[in-house]
Amino acid sequence: MDKPFAPSCERNREPILDVLRKHFADARSVLEIGSGTGQHAVYFAAAMPWLDWQCSDRAEALPGMKLWLDEAGLRNTPTPIELDAAAGPWPGKRYDAVFTANTLHIMSWPSVQALFAALPAVMADDALFCAYGPFNRDGRFSSDSNRDFDAWLKARDPESGIRDAGALDALAAASGLRLIVDIAMPANNHCRIWQHDD
Repeated sequence: MDKPFAPSCERNREPILDVLRKHFADARSVLEIGSGTGQHAVYFAAAMPWLDWQCSDRAEALPGMKLWLDEAGLRNTPTPIELDAAAGPWPGKRYDAVFTANTLHIMSWPSVQALFAALPAVMADDALFCAYGPFNRDGRFSSDSNRDFDAWLKARDPESGIRDAGALDALAAASGLRLIVDIAMPANNHCRIWQHDD
């Protein structure tokens, strides 16, 4: 089996790392939701050795992800865990930070709702949740390319699509999470970071 490869991970990893280095500086443990190929995990864990970076994804993604993790041989990337945001099972521990990249527009809306509802149980007091990807504002696309991307997503899966930032903030608030920063990123993406106020 060849290692899976996502070109977007190579393009966006450095801008994301700049954000995480600043905001995860005091964290010691991170749960990544939807780790995909594992490319982000090995890059971020190598660059931030003070973090234990816990990968997770649905069962079908784990074999390819393990190829990346095994090749890197990092001490701070534990064995990845199976996690379906809609169905669980969620880990029985609390993390200092939670990270996800390019997942919220792939998941169905009920899965996004389930993810936010589950976050408080896996977040320590004052923990941060960082979500990277494209977001709409007040139902409007931020660019023509995002509108085209949304149409492509919906043609592939009608339940997917770019999410509205306000709708996500409402889900976050219902789970005791408060938006602390929204950072514009290259290629019409954003890093939105919420804090768990327990």
